[in-house]
Amino acid sequence: MFWSQTYREIAVLDSNNHSEKYSKFDWVLAVDALTSIQTDFSTSFDALQQYQQVTNDWLFGYLTFDLKNNIEKLHSLNFDGLHFPDLFFFQPKKLFFISCNQVEMLYMNFCEDEIEKDFISICSINTDIKKDEVPINEIQIKQRISKEVYYKKVNEMLEHIQKGNIYEANLCMEFYAEQTTINPLDTFEKLNAISKAPFTVFFKNNLHFLLSASPERYLKKEKNKLISQPIKGTAKRYKDPIADFKSKEQLENNPKERSENIMITDLVRNDLSKTASRGSVKVEELCGIHTFNQVHQMISTITSKINPEIPLISTITTTFPMGSMTGAPKIAALQIIEDLEETKRGLYSGSFGYFTPDGDFDFNVVIRSILFNAATNYVSFSVGSAITSLSKPELEYEECLLKAKAMFQVLNNLD
Repeated sequence: MFWSQTYREIAVLDSNNHSEKYSKFDWVLAVDALTSIQTDFSTSFDALQQYQQVTNDWLFGYLTFDLKNNIEKLHSLNFDGLHFPDLFFFQPKKLFFISCNQVEMLYMNFCEDEIEKDFISICSINTDIKKDEVPINEIQIKQRISKEVYYKKVNEMLEHIQKGNIYEANLCMEFYAEQTTINPLDTFEKLNAISKAPFTVFFKNNLHFLLSASPERYLKKEKNKLISQPIKGTAKRYKDPIADFKSKEQLENNPKERSENIMITDLVRNDLSKTASRGSVKVEELCGIHTFNQVHQMISTITSKINPEIPLISTITTTFPMGSMTGAPKIAALQIIEDLEETKRGLYSGSFGYFTPDGDFDFNVVIRSILFNAATNYVSFSVGSAITSLSKPELEYEECLLKAKAMFQVLNNLD
């Protein structure tokens, strides 16, 4: 990765050796844009569809949460400290894949004469080489809303649930630091080292950085099959094996966690049905417990077979934003989220992924992630939890802090 840092556009995807059923690669590096697309939400999906059809190539990039405003009659007026484009994808000149201990290098034809030079350069890099030093100052991480205000907002969400406006909604809050400089690669490597998540991403678009340790897949297309794997339900890890097993067991049997997972599974089933062949939507796993370095998670896997008459991009627009980060019913939840939250989500709870030349794709959910705008020296990470009728504000707040733990640890250089 150190070799790639001189390029303006970089995407690294790392599965961290998770034996995940639907993963295709162990590790991918894409660098140096031949072409790219950048839009705001108003023209996003039409522009992406045209770009994907014209290039018919590998594309890497992201969809921000605020593309919801292109799909539904919604708007976002909350504060935005990051100022990332709403959508960005690039067509890389150089690609590196690692799978089953084999390395594959794909170069654009006009770059083929650089293969040998790059290979020598990569192999000759001293892993102990001193990285660009960034002044290490104590990072003053601020909380966009206080604990008391968060409690108030959860109670407002509960009122909506009691009135029948929604059944569940994901409420998020931002932590941020202003006038702060970080070393993106070093920060990412520390985050990845303690998280080891299956959908990890390092992304650079000039001065915009995504450092993601995401455990969640939003949507994958594999030929005529769609796969979505929403996460709902989180429990703490413990060093003591007995306490850790008990935490995992309690998550598996927790009525509140199971109910929120089942509600979102039903929402995803409904979303997938919009583009599915009749009778093809299946729940392959319901409320499965998966263990990661930082937390235990409850994950369901829903699949469908795509109706052959459906355009490629429609499989995304009918499911975006992902149900785990919205709520049910989705549109009502999105409207209430926008009213209660105080920060524009942007890339947080959006998605990063890739398209293949044959029209397949795989996208994660941007959670457990640090976002950095090096032009304005603004660092941000957000966390959230699902609010249901069984929610207690103090427990939801504790869940948010649990999810924020890795980012705090990395940014504050804590062991």
